[in-house]
Amino acid sequence: MIDKPIIKVINAFNKLPYCFTLQCCYGHFIYGGQNDPHNLEPLPLTDTIARVEYRIAYIALCIENSDLGRMLFDALKGIADIDPENIQFCCAEWFWEKQLNSYALQVEPDRFKFEDKAIVDYQEALKIEKIRNEFFVQIKALLQKQQWRDKSG
Repeated sequence: MIDKPIIKVINAFNKLPYCFTLQCCYGHFIYGGQNDPHNLEPLPLTDTIARVEYRIAYIALCIENSDLGRMLFDALKGIADIDPENIQFCCAEWFWEKQLNSYALQVEPDRFKFEDKAIVDYQEALKIEKIRNEFFVQIKALLQKQQWRDKSG
């Protein structure tokens, strides 16, 4: 199941002839009173939440080893520059074993980068949410440029 906020992003990736998506997640915040593991609601502004379980936002994809694929690869590496302490672009071994040339772009505090979830305090969760939102804004912009570049040759 693709999370509703990123359906268009995933569809845009899958329209590129030199890559396809493997898995994805918008990123979910679970806390006292909000136990839905697929929660898409923004974190509330409150002082009553101490800890938040963050389930990572990521896109795993396979990128063709071609000129256009390498251009996409380089552009995706640039997304991590938004916040290198919280965004990683890497080769995910668990995907590579089944699909060569597979990579993951994820929003996760660096100290948890090998986990699929993290327990963080509320203030850090707010920061992660802001980074996650900017992450997807930048990916949408990247995809628009990529599609324009592909059409113009």
